[in-house]
Amino acid sequence: MKLVGNWNYPTPIRFGAGRISEIADACAAAGISKPLLVTDRGLASMEITTRTLDLLEAAGLGRAMFSEVDPNPSDKNVEAGLKAYRDGGYDGVVAFGGGSGLDLAKTLAFMAGQTRPLWDFEDIGDWWTRADPAGIHPIVAVPTTAGTGSEVGRAAIITNSQTHEKKIIFHPKMLPAVVICDPELTVGMPAFITAGTGLDAFAHCVEAFCSPHYHPMSQGIALEGMRLVKEYLPRAYADGTDIEARAHMMSAAAMGATAFQKGLGAIHALSHPIGAVHHTHHGTTNAVCMPAVLQFNREPCEGTLAEAAAYLGIDGGFDGFCAFVDALNASMGIPRTLTELGVVDPDLDALTRSALNDPSTGGNPVEMTFENTRALFEQLL
Repeated sequence: MKLVGNWNYPTPIRFGAGRISEIADACAAAGISKPLLVTDRGLASMEITTRTLDLLEAAGLGRAMFSEVDPNPSDKNVEAGLKAYRDGGYDGVVAFGGGSGLDLAKTLAFMAGQTRPLWDFEDIGDWWTRADPAGIHPIVAVPTTAGTGSEVGRAAIITNSQTHEKKIIFHPKMLPAVVICDPELTVGMPAFITAGTGLDAFAHCVEAFCSPHYHPMSQGIALEGMRLVKEYLPRAYADGTDIEARAHMMSAAAMGATAFQKGLGAIHALSHPIGAVHHTHHGTTNAVCMPAVLQFNREPCEGTLAEAAAYLGIDGGFDGFCAFVDALNASMGIPRTLTELGVVDPDLDALTRSALNDPSTGGNPVEMTFENTRALFEQLL
């Protein structure tokens, strides 16, 4: 099978090995003539980044980069990035990297022409209508990991540096105008990042599949996304140069982010405040939380996940599915507890309050209360 194609849902995606060579054409298609490439510090000096800058420069699009992006990007990163963006007179962004770089880049493009403060656009009710659509600049997204799926999303997660809470900034026009999914860009990912980002994609699919909301299209996408992770994440983890596995994992990441239109749940509700306060890797935190949350949701999800297990070729129904998750985590060295992940002396009451304020709670099939959510945190320690 030739893993290449041009897809048009939910946004135009140029998929296939070597397609980073089309970056200048993608900028033209998006209406960008002076792009700012936004990535994280770790990627800034890597060959895939310098090669992309070379391609932009050769096409007469300049060689501008902003990389002051934290692993969990904050409003301080947004402030610094906006100054660089506005001072440079850029007219669009190339969002390059994993979830942190993509989210920060999308936020810069969104905020480029806004006059209201960032938190006025949190994903609450119709707050997105406060934005001036004409002030939102175009985005070309180039993921270099296979996990968050931010390249096909209309939102970004930014940490409030004062409250240490992760906030979702949303607007329909935050959806990138063009996406380049080139699995060759993911070849250099360290094994632990391959694992954490891949399990983030899996968490998106699992939570979407279990969400009680009605969205049959997302349900099907989530199920097939789980299959791709099951089949190809172990291969990508074992051999980072396996382009077929890398390509399928890029598909799974985009599928997971598309599927969670149906909803997320307690995995993300717990993971977001942990990452905001203790600066843990998001996907890895999701993986640590997943086994406990599956048991928490056993009653409403037992039949649903038994159906998924049958499709995935996993014996034993719900219990077999949970055993598969445990084995998958263990095979890639995922910590078993938050303590092993590096969470020291957590304020469980504060984490619980933040979890209950997270929008992901609304998609969990079991109602989350202060008591049962705090008990989940205790169990995870």
